[in-house]
Amino acid sequence: MRLERREGVSRRALVLAPLAAVGFTLAVSSLLVAWAGAPVGAAYLALLEGGFGSRFAITETLTRATPLILTGLAAAVAFRARLYNIGAEGQLYAGALAAVAVGGLHGGSGFDAPAWLLFPAMMAAAMAAGALLLLGPALLKSRLGVDEVVTTLLLNFVVLLAVSAALDGPMKDPTALGWPQSVAIQDALQLDKLIERSRVHSGLVAALGLAAALALLLRFTTLGFEIRAVGANARAAAFAGMPVARTMVVVALVSGALAGLAGAIEVAGRAGYVTLDMSPGYGMSGIVIAMLAMLNPLGVVAAAVFVAGMLVGADGMSRVVGVPTYIADVIVAVALIAMLVATLFTQYRLRWR
Repeated sequence: MRLERREGVSRRALVLAPLAAVGFTLAVSSLLVAWAGAPVGAAYLALLEGGFGSRFAITETLTRATPLILTGLAAAVAFRARLYNIGAEGQLYAGALAAVAVGGLHGGSGFDAPAWLLFPAMMAAAMAAGALLLLGPALLKSRLGVDEVVTTLLLNFVVLLAVSAALDGPMKDPTALGWPQSVAIQDALQLDKLIERSRVHSGLVAALGLAAALALLLRFTTLGFEIRAVGANARAAAFAGMPVARTMVVVALVSGALAGLAGAIEVAGRAGYVTLDMSPGYGMSGIVIAMLAMLNPLGVVAAAVFVAGMLVGADGMSRVVGVPTYIADVIVAVALIAMLVATLFTQYRLRWR
C-alpha cells in the first residue's frame, strides 16, 4: 500500500473534505458522550441549543468567535506561505499587554490624550507587538533554517511569563484584589456593542472586514500570488525570481499583527484589562480553525463560528445532561486530526500492491 498524488483536486472534494471531517468528529465524540453515561442525541441537541439555540447563545458564540477569526486568519496566512506560526497565543497576549500599556495611560500616569488619538495608537501598538514577536522566528528560518515551529511554540511560554511578571509588577492594578490583573483601559476606548444587552462588539465587524480583505489580497494581488507560490514551492519561487525571504517577512508581520490585534480587540471589546486567563487557548484554536477552513480566509469565519459554538454550547450540554465541558475541547482536537486526514486524501489516493 502506498500513497499516490492525484493529478488534480476537484472542487467537489474540497467541499466534501471539511463536511466529512465534521461528521467523523461527531461520530467519534459520540462514543465519549456515551461513555460518560449520557444519551448521545440529547447531548448533541443540548450542545446545539447552547451554542445557537437562543439570542443569548448566538451572541455569546459571536463574541467568542471574534478573537478566533483573527487568530484563525493569523494561522491561515502564515501556513499559506509554509511559515508554521504556532505562537499566536503568545502574540495575542503580547498585543493585549501592549494595548493596555497605551490605553491605560490615564489616572495617575500624568499623561492625558484624547480617545481618538489613543485608540489607533493602542491598536497599532498591539499589532506591532504581535508582528515583532513573529519577525524573529521568520528571520531565523529564512536566514539560518531554524525550525519556526520550535521557536514560535517556545515564545508562547516566554510571553506568558513576561505577562505574569508585568501583572505582578509595573502593570498591576493596585485596586484589584486576589487574582492579578492589569490596569484597565479608558472607558472611552471600549468598543461599541453591536446588539443591546449582549457582549457582541464592533470588533466582530473588524474581524469580518479583515477576513474579506485577506481573501482579496491572496486572490487578486501580486503579494498574494507570491505568498501562494512560496507556500507551494519556495525553491521554484526563488528560481522564478520571487523575493522569498522578503515574502516570508511580510507574511510574518501580517500574521503576527493579526494575532496581536486579537489581543487588543479582546481587551477593548470584552475584558477591559489583561489577566493570565484572558485567552482560553484562542491562539491554538486558531490553528484548528485555519485547517478546518483549508486556509481560506472566508472559510475561517465559518470555522470560527463552528468552534465557538462548540465551546459555548458545551456549557449548556454540561448543565442539561451532565457531560463534562472538556468534551468540547476533544471535539475541536478530533476535528483538527480529521481535517488533516481529509485534506491528505483530497491530494493523494491509496494504491494497493
